[in-house]
Amino acid sequence: MMTPRDDYVSVRYLVDDVPAAIDFYTRHLGFTLHTNPAPAFADVIRGSLRLLLSGPASSGARATPADNAGAGRNRIHLIVGDLDAEIARLRDAGVAFRSDVVAGPGGRQILIADPAGNLIELFQPVA
Repeated sequence: MMTPRDDYVSVRYLVDDVPAAIDFYTRHLGFTLHTNPAPAFADVIRGSLRLLLSGPASSGARATPADNAGAGRNRIHLIVGDLDAEIARLRDAGVAFRSDVVAGPGGRQILIADPAGNLIELFQPVA
């Protein structure tokens, strides 16, 4: 069932290659392609998260001042049921990790990056 547009939480990620980003999020992280109206832009959906993938020619990327361009330490946070299984699955698929597993009082996490370097945190909460 589709989530009504007003029920989505949207996050914009600037990407270098829109098709590569679509492939990464749909193949590895369970997102579904929502729209891809132009080569410069697409959006993918996972639950109530609408991830806007803005290529260099998109209006979202052009509106970003040069001194603020590029990936930072901000990231989307995806909850997984079995972090070790996700790590094995993604490693087998050739996905590069940006951190080791970090454990804290709330759970365990690891960072990966999309093809443009935007960070994704995979998090398994304490049972």
